[in-house]
Amino acid sequence: MAESLSKPVQELIVSGGELPEKYIHKKGEHAATDVSYPPIEVPVIDLSLLASQSAAGEEELGKLRSALGSCGCFQAINHGMTASFLDQVHEIGKQFFALPIDEKQKYARTIGDMEGYGTDSVLSEHQTLDWTDRLYITVYPEDKIKLRFWPENPENFRSTFHISLYKAKMNDDKSAKLFASHFSAPFSFLFFQVSLGGDLVDDELSYKAWEILNEYTRNLSLMNEFLLKSMAKSLNIEEDCFLKQYGEGATMIARFNFYPPCPRPDLTLGVKPHADGSTITFLLQDKEVEGLQIFLDGQWFRVPIVPHAILINVGDQAEIMSNGMFKSPVHRVVTNSERERLTLAVFCLPDAKMEIGPVEELVDEKRPRLYKTMKDYVAIYFENYQLNKRPIDAVKI
Repeated sequence: MAESLSKPVQELIVSGGELPEKYIHKKGEHAATDVSYPPIEVPVIDLSLLASQSAAGEEELGKLRSALGSCGCFQAINHGMTASFLDQVHEIGKQFFALPIDEKQKYARTIGDMEGYGTDSVLSEHQTLDWTDRLYITVYPEDKIKLRFWPENPENFRSTFHISLYKAKMNDDKSAKLFASHFSAPFSFLFFQVSLGGDLVDDELSYKAWEILNEYTRNLSLMNEFLLKSMAKSLNIEEDCFLKQYGEGATMIARFNFYPPCPRPDLTLGVKPHADGSTITFLLQDKEVEGLQIFLDGQWFRVPIVPHAILINVGDQAEIMSNGMFKSPVHRVVTNSERERLTLAVFCLPDAKMEIGPVEELVDEKRPRLYKTMKDYVAIYFENYQLNKRPIDAVKI
């Protein structure tokens, strides 16, 4: 069947009635209540220590390699962003999904386009849908940003603005200071300057929604490059070897995920099991409501909340580049009947024109090449994802 768009979950709730069959997972696929699953001890890594030239830094580097080679994720603390700032980032999504449905529909995604407001594309009449609404927006680079999907509400989410590269104020910016000796092009110094009514809005004014999101993007762009170098160092290979596969057209995509209360959480999933198609994914979790689960050693584990930490996982492209040394974790989201949940994921992706594949230093007789070399893995990913296939299997040798 041709692609079509499903109705946002919030609309289903307003219209009432029974849970539509297309959201009901087959027996064995859906989850029981989240509390029935054991918690996983996600490693906690102190980025300020990881960035230091010290014995403690070497210890954190070892923890990074161990974490990404086992569960594929870690909780990042001391990342240079304050708790109050992260609360403001979270509030942007909360305010958007609280808008009237008609207002949100102004930014609805269209068939064939991933960006905008909505939920799953329907590719098959047998497809089971996720119990979630999303807002996808590209936040980097400049020439890929589609302003029509940047909401004008909540007030000042977007205004008339231009985008420029901005040199970070090293004395004022904690994230820039933290990673100062570790970054270079293409991710360095991303900042969105905003013009409102013809006047440039000074970055020292109190934050508006667009300022907050753009500042968050800039901080993550610095962190992304720092982590790619750290990941290489942890494997005792050239620190730029992963960055060399990124190219000049690397992309960062933000996705606000809203999970309304579900009348039958025992039959549904907020997000079906999958691994990410990114290189690195940054997740700002809901501070109060759990829902994320990771599949490890044949069973599901719930991921506890660490308030104001950034949950970081590697995606399929990092597993490919590392020749399987790092593991892209399979994860899902469960629903609950009482409380809504909101998270923000930012996906970091290499230039689609660049070839990615296992780094040569990680291929030898003991560890032969596990994956093919390819371009535009994201296209391969989405061809397989909605069909419930593991995309990375399509590029295994």
